[in-house]
Amino acid sequence: MSDWTVSPAAGPLRGELRLPSDKSISHRAIMLGGLADGETVIEQPLLGEDTRATLKAMEALGAKGALEGNVLRVTGAGAELNRAPGTIDCGNAGTLMRLYAGLVCGRGVACTLDGDESLRRRPMRRISEPLKEMGARIEPQPDGTPPVRIEAVESLRRVEYVLPKASAQIKSAVLLAGLCADAGARVTEPLPCRDHTELMLPVFGAELKRDGAHIDVAPCKSLRAAHVEAPADISSAAFFLVAALLVPGSELLLKDVCVNPTRTGVLKILRAMGADIAEVNARRCGAEPVADLVVKHSPLQGVAIEAADVPAAIDELPVLFVAAAAAAGSTRVRGAAELRAKESDRLAAMAQLLAALGVKHAEHEDGIDIEGGPISGGAVASQGDHRIAMAGAVAALAASDKVRVADCANVATSFPGFVDHAAAAGWEVAAS
Repeated sequence: MSDWTVSPAAGPLRGELRLPSDKSISHRAIMLGGLADGETVIEQPLLGEDTRATLKAMEALGAKGALEGNVLRVTGAGAELNRAPGTIDCGNAGTLMRLYAGLVCGRGVACTLDGDESLRRRPMRRISEPLKEMGARIEPQPDGTPPVRIEAVESLRRVEYVLPKASAQIKSAVLLAGLCADAGARVTEPLPCRDHTELMLPVFGAELKRDGAHIDVAPCKSLRAAHVEAPADISSAAFFLVAALLVPGSELLLKDVCVNPTRTGVLKILRAMGADIAEVNARRCGAEPVADLVVKHSPLQGVAIEAADVPAAIDELPVLFVAAAAAAGSTRVRGAAELRAKESDRLAAMAQLLAALGVKHAEHEDGIDIEGGPISGGAVASQGDHRIAMAGAVAALAASDKVRVADCANVATSFPGFVDHAAAAGWEVAAS
């Protein structure tokens, strides 16, 4: 389904859903398992287009993957690492490209990292610069974008890197490269951002310590296979949370959702807006905290979203903008310039979406002001971005008329089966 037509909600959204597993966790489990000695077992991984690209990238290094029902078995390359895998097609996956660069630098691997048209526009100096400080030979194109060329280097030197911005991808690239550094690596982050890499590395045998904002990883070229359970992705859940909040009478139970504190900014912001969201059946899923989320329709109020709120909600901001459009009063967002370096310029893309649906707003360099009020029907473009497409589908539920969303095939990168899950909750997303 390349284009969608979504009608305003005909009735409440109800049901119990187990949404696709966390993309960030799935990427990391496949990468570390593909490098380790032995067989890694990953339960319920997300196998969307992005993570399938990650599996192919690890197979290019000599790993082997076998899917058995909801279990992915990854036999790691270990000592048989292929050091000349050629060109690695990262598709649309920025996480793959940036983390893979850190993973292979210092392991004697020579390769070129490339991707689709969208990925070829994304900035890569943010990882090449710290990796060069460690002695890696890595070069993006002159404008700092992919393809990225990596030359073989057998080891790296320690770096103590202060992140210029809160970024899990930059942090992870340096930590993964630190496994091959003579004295490891230290990363200092200005604000907490998703820590899945830090939680997962010890599972695969690496030694990692945190002291406040400082994260240290010790040298560890040889990883051991592990068992990983992938919980449901809170970034995917966010679309259903907002959908239920907007439609009167709605109540959804979203099962097994990862509630890692570095990812729950969306819950904090929605609750500040007045959302009725309960966490029940709290438990651990490996190293990650998990809970079932019960969300009920709630009248929302505009809020201020400041820079400190952004890292823990960066991927959920597009759908939070939709919540703001349906809320009473105004919402102010600042410190979100990183949205301009995603699969699309998400600030500009959401400003265009809101404009097409008659929502009053003002775009700023690092944020947006949104005045809540009526949402009209209309035609919106995804800009080739899965999160913009799904945000458009959520906005339609509270609109006065149908919303047509163009170019939605990209949703398969992170949320395969989105249309079927929506239908199960009573939310019709039709091909157009």
